[in-house]
Amino acid sequence: MTHQQALERYIQATNTHDFKEVKAILHPQAVYWFSDKTCTTIEEIEAYFKHAWHVIKEEVYSATNVKWLTIDEKTATCLYTYHYEGYHNEKFVSGSGRATNIFTLVNDEWKLIHEHLSGAY
Repeated sequence: MTHQQALERYIQATNTHDFKEVKAILHPQAVYWFSDKTCTTIEEIEAYFKHAWHVIKEEVYSATNVKWLTIDEKTATCLYTYHYEGYHNEKFVSGSGRATNIFTLVNDEWKLIHEHLSGAY
């Protein structure tokens, strides 16, 4: 799997709304910087994802304008615009923001070690 495929797999996993799928691509020491919270353990990341999926029902997450900043034999960093849509209190909502993802190669498999999301705009 390439680093680009790892990002695609991560987005697909997010859209399953099953954290086991997301966890499969996460590095054990992953750190997430969300707009309103920093998560430094897999358990904190899981709780945040599950809460988000509870608040925004049927959420669909996507990425556009992906730009790979650095790529070497063990790390790859990308920037992109994230988009989400779904239902909040039975009303359709959507938004977007900026994201930075850092992947690292572990046992020949790309794992997400950091995600930083800037607030929706």
